[in-house]
This record gives sequence, C-alpha cells and structure tokens, in this order.
Amino acid sequence: MGVQGFQEYIEKHCASAVVPVELQKLARGSLVGGGRNRPPQTPLRLLVDAENCLHRLYGGFYNDWVSGGQWNHMLSYLASLSKACFSGNIELVVFFNGALEKPRLHEWVKKQINDRQTAQQIMSHVQNKGTPPPKVWFLPPVCMSHCIRLALLRFRVKVAQSIEDHHQEVIAFCRENGFHGLLAYDSDYALCNIQYYFSAHALKLSRNGKSLTTNQYLMHEVAKQLDLNPSRFVIFAALLGNHILPDEDLAAFHWSLLGPDHPLASLKVRAHQLVLPPCDVVIKAVAEYVRNIQDIGDLDAVAKDVFKRSRSRTEDKIEQFKRAVEYYSIASKPPLIQHGPTPFPGMRLNQFGVPAIVPHYPHPQMLNIPQPHLQAKTVQVEDPSGNPGGQVDAKVSSVSAGSRLSQINTEQIPSLLSVPTRNHMDITTPPVPMVAPEVLRVAEHRHRKGLMYPYVFQVLTKGEIKISISIEDEANKDLPPAALLYRPIRQCVYGVLFSLAEARKKAERLALRKNRFPTEIPPVLVKEWAAYKGKSPQTPELVEALAFREWTCPNLKKLWLGKAVEDKNRRMRAFLACMRSDTPAMLNPSNVPTHLLVLCCVLRYLLQWPGVRILRRHELDAFLAQALSPKLYEPDQLQELKIESLDPRGIQLGALFMSGIDMALFANDACGQPIPWEHCCPWMYFDGKLFQSKLIKVSREKVPLIDLCDGQADQAAKLEKMRQSILEGLNLSRQAHPIAYPPPAMHFYPAAVYPRPVGPILTHHGRGRGLGGVQPMPSQGGKLEIAGTVVGQWAGSKRGRGRTAFPLQVVSVGGPARGRARGIISSPAASRFSRGAKYYTKSAAVWNIRNQGGQPAYAASAEEIAQELKASGDSGDHGSEEHEKSQSGLAEDSSDSSPAENGVSDESKPVSELNGNKGDIRASNQTESALNNDSKMCNTTPHLNALTTDGSCNRGENLDTAVLKKEE
Repeated sequence: MGVQGFQEYIEKHCASAVVPVELQKLARGSLVGGGRNRPPQTPLRLLVDAENCLHRLYGGFYNDWVSGGQWNHMLSYLASLSKACFSGNIELVVFFNGALEKPRLHEWVKKQINDRQTAQQIMSHVQNKGTPPPKVWFLPPVCMSHCIRLALLRFRVKVAQSIEDHHQEVIAFCRENGFHGLLAYDSDYALCNIQYYFSAHALKLSRNGKSLTTNQYLMHEVAKQLDLNPSRFVIFAALLGNHILPDEDLAAFHWSLLGPDHPLASLKVRAHQLVLPPCDVVIKAVAEYVRNIQDIGDLDAVAKDVFKRSRSRTEDKIEQFKRAVEYYSIASKPPLIQHGPTPFPGMRLNQFGVPAIVPHYPHPQMLNIPQPHLQAKTVQVEDPSGNPGGQVDAKVSSVSAGSRLSQINTEQIPSLLSVPTRNHMDITTPPVPMVAPEVLRVAEHRHRKGLMYPYVFQVLTKGEIKISISIEDEANKDLPPAALLYRPIRQCVYGVLFSLAEARKKAERLALRKNRFPTEIPPVLVKEWAAYKGKSPQTPELVEALAFREWTCPNLKKLWLGKAVEDKNRRMRAFLACMRSDTPAMLNPSNVPTHLLVLCCVLRYLLQWPGVRILRRHELDAFLAQALSPKLYEPDQLQELKIESLDPRGIQLGALFMSGIDMALFANDACGQPIPWEHCCPWMYFDGKLFQSKLIKVSREKVPLIDLCDGQADQAAKLEKMRQSILEGLNLSRQAHPIAYPPPAMHFYPAAVYPRPVGPILTHHGRGRGLGGVQPMPSQGGKLEIAGTVVGQWAGSKRGRGRTAFPLQVVSVGGPARGRARGIISSPAASRFSRGAKYYTKSAAVWNIRNQGGQPAYAASAEEIAQELKASGDSGDHGSEEHEKSQSGLAEDSSDSSPAENGVSDESKPVSELNGNKGDIRASNQTESALNNDSKMCNTTPHLNALTTDGSCNRGENLDTAVLKKEE
C-alpha cells in the first residue's frame, strides 16, 4: 500500500480528524471549515479531483453499471448536483486526469491486474446467478470519465484536464486560483499541506437535492495523533513508499523498524516470497522514526541510515529517496509564479511546448536536497525475447503483502528483499514526427479545457497511450478483446494525427521531380499499454500508424484549422473513414438521425470484423430498438424495470459497444470534431439496462420486431431504415474462417523492425505472379510507369505456338500501389481488417482472389469482383462469373454461409434484398463515398450542413482561432 494506505488509515484510526460538513452551510457562512475567512456573497469555490470522484459523479454504486452504463441516470444525477450547487452558492470546477504519467506506470499495471481479476469474477457471478455483482466489485463502465466530462459541459460546470503530473497540477491549480477547498480522496493530497481537504468518497446529495454533505479531514488532528510535526510530512511520505520509491525497496527498512521482538517479526519469510508489514503498522513505525530524526535537512545521513541493510541497488534507492522528498516538497509549497503567458500559474513549457512543473526548492537551511536527474535510470537488461542489451526502465513489482505466514524465525532478512523484480518493461522507440506549433497550441488548449479526448494530446506529444480493462469474459472465444477489436480505428487515427498520407505524397512528388525511386518513409510507431486475453499490461505493443487507402487525407493543420466548405467535408470524411462507415446512407438524415450517427458507425464497424461473428441480427435490432425507445429518456422508469436474469453475452456486447463509442470520441476529436460533442453523448442512444431488456425479449422470448418496438409502427419503420443504412454495401453472406487469438505480446524493437523493400512495385496481370519485389523480365513485354507516367517500354519474345497472349506487364513506381505496409500489431485479424494494411491495385486484388482463394480487403460483392475481373481483361481466362465466385469464397455453398447464420438476414432472402433493398445491387457498391464531391455534397447533404453551421459546432473553432491570434 505504501503512501496510498495513509488515506484509509486516517478514517480508521483518526476518528477525531474526520468531521461531517454540509457544504451549503459552509457556503452561507463567512468561514470555510471553521477557519478561513471568505468575503460575503462570494461563492464557495471547490476544486474536485475527478480521478477520485468518478463513481460519485456517476451517481453511486447502483448495480446497473454492469450492463454497460445507465447514462441518463448519470445525467439526471449530475443535473441535480449542478442545480444544488448553483442554488447553494457553490462553484465547482472538476479536474480530470489527462496525463500519461509514466512515473506512475507501475501503479497502473497493478490496478489493471486487479481489475482484470475482478472482471472475471463479475462474469462468473453473472453466469452462475444471473444477478448484478456486489458493489465491492464495481468497475467503471467503459468511457465513464468522458461521459461525465461531456455531461458537466452540458450543465456549464467548468472542467480542466491535467497534462504532465495530475497530482502536482491539481495542487497548483487549487492554490493559484483561490479555491477554498479540494474535494478528493488521495493520500498525496493529505500529505501535501492542503488546508481545506474534503472527502470525495463521502460526497452525498439528498434525494430532494437540497443537501450536499461530505467529510472534512483535519490534518492538524492527524499530525497530533501521530505526534509528528507537519513540516516533516515530506520525509514521512517518502519513507512510506510511493510511485518514486516503491515500498518493496523499503521492505528491509520497514521490518527493521519493528525489531526482532515485534509479534510480526516471524512473518517475514514464507516460500521465498516477499512480505510487507501491514500498512497501519508501517505508518506508526515510520512516524516514530521520522519524529526522532535529528536533522531533517541532512538527507544523505537519513538515506544512509535507511538503506544500511540494503544488499543491492543502494545508490539507486538513495537517489529515489531524494527525488521522493523533492516531489513532496514541491507539492507542499506554493510553486514559483512565472512571468509571461503560461498555461497554469507556476508551470513552464517543456521541450514539447507543453506545461511542466517548475521545480521549487525549499530554503536550503530547511532541506538540503540535491538536484538529481529526474528521469528513471536506464539500465541494460535482457528483454523478454532473450535479446540482451535492450534498454528498459528498471522498475520493481509488488508481491504478496500482509499474508498470514507460519512460526519461521530468522535473524536476518533474506536477500530476496533486495532483489529487484520488474513489473513493467518499457521499450525504446524512435521519436514521433514533429507537429506544427499552431496545431500543438490548439491541442494543448482543448486538452487543458477538457474539450478534447486525452488520447489525442498524448499521442501527439508522447506517442503512447494506456488502454484500461473492460468487462470481458476471457473464456469466451466468440468475442475478441476490445483492445484488438478497435485497434484498426486507432491505427487510422494515428495516421491522421501525424499527417501520414501527405508525408507519403510529398515523398512521391519529390521522387518524381528527381527521377528516382521514392525513399522509404520510416514507420510511425505508437506504444499501446493494454491488458487482455493472452496479453499482460507489463509490456507495451508497438502499433504502426496507417493512412487511408481510398483517399489522401489532408495534413492535421488544414484538417483542424481549415475554414473552407471542403475542409468541413474532409473532417467528416476522415471520421467516417476511420470508423469504416464512409457510405452515402450514413449522412442521410431521413435514415440516420443526427444524434444516432455515432451509434450507427460503431454498429457498422462491428459487423465488418473478419473471422468471428460479433453481432447477430437480433442483437443489432436490440441496439437499434433501445436507441429509438422513449424509455431511454426516462431514468426513473428504467430504475423500476426488472430483469430477472442478466444475459452474460449482453453484458459483454454492452462493454464492447461502449469501447467502440470510446474510440469514436477519440476519432472525432482527432479529425477536427466534425460531429459536435452534443451529438456524441451516449445518453442520447444507449442505456445498458434497457439494452438488456430488449436483448432478452428478442433472444429468449423471440418477439417480432413490432413488439420489440413496444408496438409502435413508426419506431419499427425507423429501425428498418437505420438497419438498411448500417448494412449498405456490406456483403455478409459468408464469414472468413475463425482467426485464433494472437500469441502473448509481440514486441518490436527498432533493430527488429524489418524495412520494406525499396524498389519498383510490380503490378501483375499474368498468372501465378507474386505481389512484391521485382520479378524477372516477362517474355510478353511491358512498360515502366512512374507516378502514372509511362517513361519506358520493352518488347517481349515470341510466345509458343497455340498459346494465348497475355497483357503487357506494368512496373509502377510512385503510383497508388505503394507496396505492403507494415502493421506492427499482434493480431493478424486486426492487420487484415485495416484498410491500410495492404495497398492493392484492382488487378493485384484479382490475382490474390484467384491464386489464394481469399477475399481482398473490403471487396464489396461478387458482382464487383466480376466487374474487376472483366475490366482487367483476365476474366475470359478462367471461365464464367460463377467460377470466380467459387474461387473467391463468396458463393453460399456451406451451412455457415447462410445469411441467418451470420445474423444479418433471413434464409428466405438473398443479401441484396435484406432490409427492404428489393434486390437493388447498388447497395453493395462499397466504393462509393459519403462525400464524393466535397464542394457539391456540402450543399446537398442536410445532415452535414446541420453539423457544420455557425452554431455550437463552430464555437470550438472560433475559440481556437482567437487563441492562436492572441498567442501570435
């Protein structure tokens, strides 16, 4: 537990320091918490750390969270909370954690491991009992933090977001902006001299919405009971164990404080396992030790005494101890105020142009703190693949603590206590590409104001993200992990953020001007920390950014800041392309209402996953029916809704769907926010409990569509139109063979990343040719093209008698076929699913179908393939269209190829007639874009015009423009 156990210790052992308060009464008086004067008639200003308060802002631990979240219930609670604060003269500012926080990565890894175990317990409980799990197993529904942020924006509650170090920035923001108190639940705040500190976990709003109560922590009482001067809290916090100096490195010191005569002295060792003393025992012992330090300014002497029993890495531990003291000293003292424009008072800009904490050192007579290197020391260790010499961050893992052990007496602590064990290993990657300064300023502004998904800024400045655990049944082989399922979306988003398409286009143009082969662009790699079946959170995966295959996306500066009509259209098309939903029907408001666009994009994406079936037809109908139900907006009625037995598959589908919404919010913000945030809010189209009830009706009770829509014919008609739009252009008559789950973690170091071959790309029209590399000179002749321009040709030798001539071979350089892109991912399914994974030309796709028997990426239908064969002049070579269908695997010749088996149509109807298409084959033409002609479509698409009016959707853009003008 270390320092994190101190908060719980206060509540259990310092009862006099925990005082109930009613915030409205504090707001009506002139004193805050019985101490600080406040001018009359001014509001009581409280800063809320959302990281510690998410479950309270969500509305509590009511048990319907397990089905995917009840977002209208959350919205109703936040409406009552904001109303109570407004009427009670209380001003809230909610501070969200938007920082990557690499120094705290080992804490995040521990949490993911615990949450993963909890998720399996939840699924086992639901499968065995069919009831919601107990509240002690509460796991935040996916996307909960962002849903709360959007809801607070709706109720005009101010929000902010951290950038580098969440705790330090919360403390600095609280002090420099004149807040009267901090509402949180974290030991770091308790130990950092926060004068008016209130409990976020005890925050309660009465049913009538008139009383808002919580607890106040009186830290002077805590210091009195510990008999410890508050000025010594910084050393006390450093010696408890924290994110800088883990408590495992302090285990020998903690055991030495107990002494050989302590009742727990015999519990040191069992089966070569590191054991830590109980947290409350450690707190009392460390407090007594710190109280007896003669000179707290001589840190070298203190460190020498603390680590005198250390048997390895002593110098590293001493340096970490000094850094920990420095960290808590900075947090305990007001930071220096910098002159000039800075994002936060007391902050400066780092090498990325983003805020970083300004080191503030106490008076030298108080603490003699040297200035060590602030980054983790890099050591040479052996990587998991057995390749020595890899650079990793040496961290220490936590192992079992406080367990009851047998009567084994040892005089010395075994050497195992000093042996470092890593619980995460970082990977050195090339730096991410540079981003335009004005784009970074806009991204930083939106991030700090809580107006942008935090992944965007993290990717642009750090090149890595953390993906938290969701509720998944690891024993279920039918549904893939969410981290893998939505990785192709993230790959496209990375390509948008780093302007990958334009970089390749520039390289091709440069090669054309200099009459040479295009130089290979180094891959853009993003580190993803995640945990799922077969993958531990202790190591990251390197994922390559990919560009769109269908069109060239403009650079990020133009995509975000462009004001022309075409720029607005490109933002929308970029988002739709990321979500695999770039079809005309998605922008038809008569079929897809504006507020349901995100819903339909996620459902369409789920239907396109290869290998395994994600959604069946009745499950798709359940999603659409609950989105159209009037009950969605009646949280009180939904609370009265009774579900006898929860559906385990429905719980997993709800979590997968909300993970898709999470990625859709990420993609929307990365593409310049073409969809206003008001139309992205999940409470407009999803409720987990309502989805459960609809799914049970359609799966167990087999009710018809009209009954699923509560007998409302208009709802059923809308559902049919939405389903038809979602399925437009999708050929789901045959699924690919099931793809096995990936092996555990595939890591790619820079030296192990194989370069793509540099040279001309051969586009074949002949039989039996390969797709990559330069082939021998064909006997039938050919021609050389550079970027579509013929620069040379050659004649072939005479062919044998009686043999049919083949078309000329074409060697293309710099054209649309750019060779094979490298998706450095651990999932072959995700690699094949990504549009950018292979840059096929039409003829190459035909060759692949004929010779490998597989379907090319995103082939729309058998008719389209036949047209491509005919256009390539090769269809006559292999017989009829029926033969091509059988070769490509699209013919319905097996039981698992029937429409009903794939959950998208009835057996009595062909796919082209699904959902009222009446055999119209135009619906299967997936190559048509929702925005074929930018300037024309903007004027003819009412939905797009509604999204790009000068109203709410342009407010962020105008704000960004004002910011840029001011800064320039």
